[in-house]
Amino acid sequence: MADRTRRKTRVGVVVSDKRDKTITIEVISSRRHPMYGKVVRSRSRFHAHDEANDARLGDTVLIAETRPLSKTKRWRVVEVVERAR
Repeated sequence: MADRTRRKTRVGVVVSDKRDKTITIEVISSRRHPMYGKVVRSRSRFHAHDEANDARLGDTVLIAETRPLSKTKRWRVVEVVERAR
């Protein structure tokens, strides 16, 4: 039963914090190409709900999947892992 309710989590860097209570996170993942063996990097952008407006541009944050909060927001900020210097 616990596996059914487990939420997806991602760690990424904040690329935009201009909107109120919303941040944009870029998650970079790399994997090996199955045939050629070359490392292929891909990036995904997520919009996340930041209730306290705590995250700033360049911060590394942990986000978790949640119910749809708006047209594009399906994630929320769990914690700020590392502050930008």
